[in-house]
Amino acid sequence: MATKHEQILNYIEKLSVGSKISVRQVARDLGVSEGTAYRAIKDAENLGYVSTIERVGTVRIEKKDKENIERLTFAEVVNIVEGHVLGGREGLYKTLNKFVIGAMKLEAMMKYIESGSLLIVGNRYEAHKLALENGAAVLITGGFDTSEEVKLLADELELPILSTSYDTFTVASIINRAIYDRLIKKEIMMVEDIIYEQKEVNYLYDYQTIGDWQLLLEKTKHSRFPVVDHQMKLVGVVTSKDVIGKETTISIDKVMTRNPISVLPKTSIASAAHLMVWEGIELLPVVDSYRRLLGVISRQDVLKALQYIQNQPQIGETIDDLILKQFEEYKIDDSVIIKGTVTPQMTNQFGSLSIGPLTSLIKEAAHRVLRKYKKGDLVPENIMIYFIKPIQIENEIEVKAKVIEVSRKFGKIEVEVWHNNKIVGKALMTSQVIER
Repeated sequence: MATKHEQILNYIEKLSVGSKISVRQVARDLGVSEGTAYRAIKDAENLGYVSTIERVGTVRIEKKDKENIERLTFAEVVNIVEGHVLGGREGLYKTLNKFVIGAMKLEAMMKYIESGSLLIVGNRYEAHKLALENGAAVLITGGFDTSEEVKLLADELELPILSTSYDTFTVASIINRAIYDRLIKKEIMMVEDIIYEQKEVNYLYDYQTIGDWQLLLEKTKHSRFPVVDHQMKLVGVVTSKDVIGKETTISIDKVMTRNPISVLPKTSIASAAHLMVWEGIELLPVVDSYRRLLGVISRQDVLKALQYIQNQPQIGETIDDLILKQFEEYKIDDSVIIKGTVTPQMTNQFGSLSIGPLTSLIKEAAHRVLRKYKKGDLVPENIMIYFIKPIQIENEIEVKAKVIEVSRKFGKIEVEVWHNNKIVGKALMTSQVIER
């Protein structure tokens, strides 16, 4: 039977897009405490079913697929620009396709406005009205209001008209940054991208026997399976090592490994790979927030996903990308050197190279030299910086990496940081190798 928390989530999921939700209403309708209702609504917000807006409340929104994650709802725009809603609350769930800066004459402005767009403009009432009539929402900058006529029109057309205290340039920058961040997130492959493609998940119930395990082994040619209870909640994992030499009538719960390591669908593939290497496991169950089994991923699944990621064009730049853009690579004998200048963005409050960018440079140099020996995917296991001097802004540095030990699944690299022909930093890094 579903828990009260699950019942509330199911209730919210079935609400029509645009519906308003309150803790008190949910508690009254479902006969639960307000504390339980509040926790479930927050969980629904994390799952992307609702959005909470100051002075408006919580609104059921359309859950976006990963393909259009770069699109924002107007409800999300309100939160991003720290604004408030003047009218058209019923349209907050709708999706923003593009935004238009209203820094031109009305006739020229209307050429760019279309249904689903957002006009960012100051206190120009006529522009507010024309935008709404053309199917666009409006965001008024500078903290200005609009006329009652425009507010009524926004309510009638169910198109939000919003206001923020920020100026037009700042608002455009904030929204553009939010879309850019989502583009980067879109590139990051999650565990859910693998498991939702699985047509069938093979598992055993805890009351089944070793004989049932053998039948599943013959059917699938696999030997590792998650174990669930009658509510589909993960309780264990069983492998050939657990059952070898035991009677076929013994129940699975007597031999399985209890409380196995598992991940959520929103775990990144890179994190899952690191966990599998670190813990030495070949099968990783995927569960929801109630530990109900959703699927499994294997080392082979992770490797295919990592190779797919490496073959995809990159849309957005991460912090590591911005750092490495300033550096060039050189190969000398059995070493790799990356050389560049310390930029202002790489420094701390004292104007010295910050430990974060330094660690990124060390990791990148180490992995580049290790790839001369190993062709698999590399997962950092340990970085020890045991010597570092302050490296000032705009100083040119060289990061030299050399492999000192390598095996089939392991690499140890020594990294030195040089400035003006003097060593200013030294580190030792170990990485696990996931062979393809």
